[in-house]
Amino acid sequence: MRYIPNTDADRQVMLEAIGLPAVEDLFSGIPDGLRFAGPLNIPKALAEQEVLRHMRTLAGHNANVEDYAAFLGAGAYHHFIPSIVPVLTSRGEFMTAYTPYQPEMAQGTLQAVYEYQTLICQLADMDVANASLYDASTGVAEAVLMARRVTQRDEALLSEAVHPEYRAVLRTYLQNLGMQVHEIAVDDAGQTPLARVRERLSPRMACVVVQSPNFFGVIEDLTGFAEALHDEKALLVQAVAEPVSLGLLKPPGAWGTDIVVGEGQSFGNALSYGGPYLGFFATKDQYVRQMPGRLVGETVDTEGRRGYVLTLSTREQHIRREKATSNICTNEGLCALAATIHLCTLGKVGLRRLAELNLQRATYARQQLATIPGCRAPFTGPTFNEFVLETPKPAGDLIRQLSAQRLIPGMDLGRFYPERSHQLLMCVTEMNSRDDIDRLCAALSTAVRAP
Repeated sequence: MRYIPNTDADRQVMLEAIGLPAVEDLFSGIPDGLRFAGPLNIPKALAEQEVLRHMRTLAGHNANVEDYAAFLGAGAYHHFIPSIVPVLTSRGEFMTAYTPYQPEMAQGTLQAVYEYQTLICQLADMDVANASLYDASTGVAEAVLMARRVTQRDEALLSEAVHPEYRAVLRTYLQNLGMQVHEIAVDDAGQTPLARVRERLSPRMACVVVQSPNFFGVIEDLTGFAEALHDEKALLVQAVAEPVSLGLLKPPGAWGTDIVVGEGQSFGNALSYGGPYLGFFATKDQYVRQMPGRLVGETVDTEGRRGYVLTLSTREQHIRREKATSNICTNEGLCALAATIHLCTLGKVGLRRLAELNLQRATYARQQLATIPGCRAPFTGPTFNEFVLETPKPAGDLIRQLSAQRLIPGMDLGRFYPERSHQLLMCVTEMNSRDDIDRLCAALSTAVRAP
């Protein structure tokens, strides 16, 4: 049965077991002034068939990204998902699996996680990766906490071009831990200048966090960052919101980055109204014992056969308890599996071609949009598949106008940066055709000229 309720007799047995005469007595500790009295103002009960029809009607009011020419990014990216991904992730062996506490019963799940970790290490050019974090925002927070453990310092420096929601989650994590967070502004190129970072470094600084491509879509030039930070015994943390970019760009490890965190949603995971997503996390061998979350390792049994086990899983659910490096419990293994299948399907050449296609279409869109009178690209730095367009009218007004034409031109940057209320953050992926881009340019050109 889909739903098995407790009968009145079941409830009475449970109440007798705890020595209470009625369900109401469970709430006797709540003051009368805080308790709701009277019947709830809810609709009458519906039959299952009626409920399903009602829910389908409600779902029909939602906008489907497939029905729009959408140019939204900002940490959630619309990419094509090969059919093999949902087919394999829907298999019962994976769909019903949770944390592989018993390795002898979960070799398939453990191997999948091991392959995922390997792919993340290859993508980021790092030594070791875990599996897995909730999303990139919690990844940033866990990276800063890890840097604190490694350096024994209580300050962190963040670029203002790190995703605002990542920064907000970090501040929530740290608000009661006595750790200070400072922010640094970008320059006219939209990049985080090393000179400004150097000015803010001190013996109290645990790490500097940058994102590349950053929230404005600009690719950061991290030349000299790692050396400058290591001279001060601080760590470099790099966030990656759009991992497809790693098909073309210099990987974080090649910059000397100490901790890499990012969002894996672009690989095989649908937009899904914001989640569940997939946070990836990688670091150098020397810091592996301070890394949060799970780590799957490969070993051999007593007969020399290859096997997989959870190793260095210093979570609170395991042996470390209150000394654990992380309290992240929820398993993102199914999302990690989707990313693994997607990456294996693409392969190295496929990932590079996908990245090139994103870059080419975004470059075309950026060039065409910049020709609209009154519009310009405010940042001069290089971009991947996202960029900022400044408009003569408030971005929010333009979004509302174009939405009526089944066009979503981007995100209003004024949502996070009030001084940027006339700027759109736009994203172009392989899902946006040239016709879509041309239609956007025409509609936006008309909208900015309209009185």
